Amino acid sequence: MLDRILKLPFFVLLMGIGAAAMILPSFVALAAENHATARSFFYSSILFSILTTLIGIATSSYSPDHVARSQLTALLAGFVVLPLILAVPFYDGLKTTSFLNAYFEMVSSMTTTGATLFEDPDRLNGALHFWRGLVAWLGGLLIWVTAFAILAPMNLGGFEVTSRQQVGEGTRSISQIDQISDPSERLTRFLVKLFPVYFGLTTVLWIAITLVGSAPLEALMIAMSTMSTSGISSAGGIQYNTGGFAAEALVLVFSLFALSRLTFSRGMIAEDREGIWGDPEFRIGIAIVLVVPTLLFLRHWLGAIDVSDEDNFREMIRALWGSLFTVLSFLTTTGFESAGWEDARNWSGLQTPGLILLGLAVVGGGVATTAGGVKLLRVFALYKHGTREMALLVHPSLVAGAGQEARRIRTQGAYIAWVFFMLFAVTLAAVMVALSLSGVQFEMALVLSVAALSTTGPLAEVAAETPILYAGIPDGAKMILAGAMVLGRLETLAIIALLNPEFWRS
Repeated sequence: MLDRILKLPFFVLLMGIGAAAMILPSFVALAAENHATARSFFYSSILFSILTTLIGIATSSYSPDHVARSQLTALLAGFVVLPLILAVPFYDGLKTTSFLNAYFEMVSSMTTTGATLFEDPDRLNGALHFWRGLVAWLGGLLIWVTAFAILAPMNLGGFEVTSRQQVGEGTRSISQIDQISDPSERLTRFLVKLFPVYFGLTTVLWIAITLVGSAPLEALMIAMSTMSTSGISSAGGIQYNTGGFAAEALVLVFSLFALSRLTFSRGMIAEDREGIWGDPEFRIGIAIVLVVPTLLFLRHWLGAIDVSDEDNFREMIRALWGSLFTVLSFLTTTGFESAGWEDARNWSGLQTPGLILLGLAVVGGGVATTAGGVKLLRVFALYKHGTREMALLVHPSLVAGAGQEARRIRTQGAYIAWVFFMLFAVTLAAVMVALSLSGVQFEMALVLSVAALSTTGPLAEVAAETPILYAGIPDGAKMILAGAMVLGRLETLAIIALLNPEFWRS
């Protein structure tokens, strides 16, 4: 029976998981004696469970002609169509918003963007907050599993930088799937391996944040948001959390899992045999996290020496911590703002420190993690290519070493990384133009476009001179941003591969 269920189309399985997940917020609402919200989620779960069963029966004998195309299409539908289902209990439970707003909220959660139309957290009850966090957490798990089971075999999602095959074609040397031809079995194997890690890390972080003084529901929201890099909080941000510095320290440690896939999946890909300290993504991520706060700190420190200004040591440490935590959070596209970030802004003296966070979000985290952005591996490939070209300017006959894989990253890897950067820039310009045509001002359009394409929704609050409220933008702009979030989550190369005519030939 279980084997027959697992062989159903991928999107049908996603529908079933979404319908089953609606039971959990109904329990949360019931515990809070909010019976109306509990009924909304419970009845929605029953409705969509029946619908999933009927569709599953109708498609039980479906056999796709092109497996890769079917999986990639189902993944796209999971981010575009599935939120329509997930928005139903949210819309019915809130009752004071439009279905478009509920759909926007679910797309934002599903893509782990974390952009919200409800800037006042008190407008949503605990069950609705929990549903947003749970959808984002499941979206993060979906990215973890499909990155290895779908995108890696097709050389997409950042894997193309180190691959010998062309983008969207061929297979990679993935140790667990070398003898597996059935895609459902491949998805199942990676889910079995990754879910315990994902669930376990979330549970450990939840318990730890609760022990340092946070409320259980808020601690769970922060734990799920950290692991999914969604930045969703029931209190409006981690800076309002009662756990204080200790909670931020715990979140910082667990945010490192978004810098490199080797922190949780070493050995799943044959090329990932080196330790974490040998991974270029982790090294360059740590370098950015250390260098940027140091520069912000020294900028004020050197100025203080010139004017003989002596600052409070406690304020200095608070500013340094605020910079360190916020830089890592936005580099991983989580978007949590430290309680000490305001002190860091005052300490650095920069008029527009949000531009730094904007750049960090564009860079993003590691390949096959829940982080969005361009990805550190592509940045590393361009960096190695740049250093190689500068060395050739000095020594034109230089023969580079470091092995075959390093040469491949400097050449083919850097080439495809540059192509992706150009596609990202063109997409950013297109989204900005579309937002401007819908009535959004230029500066707002820039920040919102980067926030959507990098899946870092909280950027809107800190990147501009004044906070940008998603609730204040036109309905047309909301739909444009929803599409940009999906595009940023799947990445442009995957969409291009899906639109390739050869991809659709039998």
